[in-house]
Amino acid sequence: MGTTDSNTDGAASRLAQLHAYFREHPVNGPDGHSYISSEPRPTTVTPGLPFNAGIVDHIQASVREVIDHTRAANPDAGPLPDHVHEVYAWAHQHTENAPEDVQQRRDTLEYRHRLEHAIAAGDYSVIRPHRCPDCGAPGLHWQEHLGVALCVNRHCARRNGGTHRQYDLARLAYEHIQTRKNLRQERAT
Repeated sequence: MGTTDSNTDGAASRLAQLHAYFREHPVNGPDGHSYISSEPRPTTVTPGLPFNAGIVDHIQASVREVIDHTRAANPDAGPLPDHVHEVYAWAHQHTENAPEDVQQRRDTLEYRHRLEHAIAAGDYSVIRPHRCPDCGAPGLHWQEHLGVALCVNRHCARRNGGTHRQYDLARLAYEHIQTRKNLRQERAT
């Protein structure tokens, strides 16, 4: 559906990987216990779902967010694609002539989704290459229980009153897209 950049390919590819991961990995029981071991299974009153409903909700919310953003920018956007991972190419196609701020929001949304899809599949390595938005140090660490990336640079923490700075995925995505945009502008001049 037209040309796409690596950001779009990354989000679409991560969504496709997440969809495959969702279908291939067994689900834990209602008590959170994995039944892959040889331990006897407890009897349940109601059977558990044969899939991870949280991943389904995540995929639906991601696709809905892209559709809503695209339709807000272009109410005449064509029909939706047949496969969920094609929604990013569809969004690009229907917002390619939109104002710059709409395109930047689209790109930031896609990049945030790329990070979210990877994390939902258990791939936290997508966070490490990002630099701290405040001190510029590389190697942020994902804190799953908090749902944030943490800068572990002690100098950065010292400048923040001894507390390590935390960033949500939306901030990392915004910083990444803004940096890319600034680099393109510098190269153009």
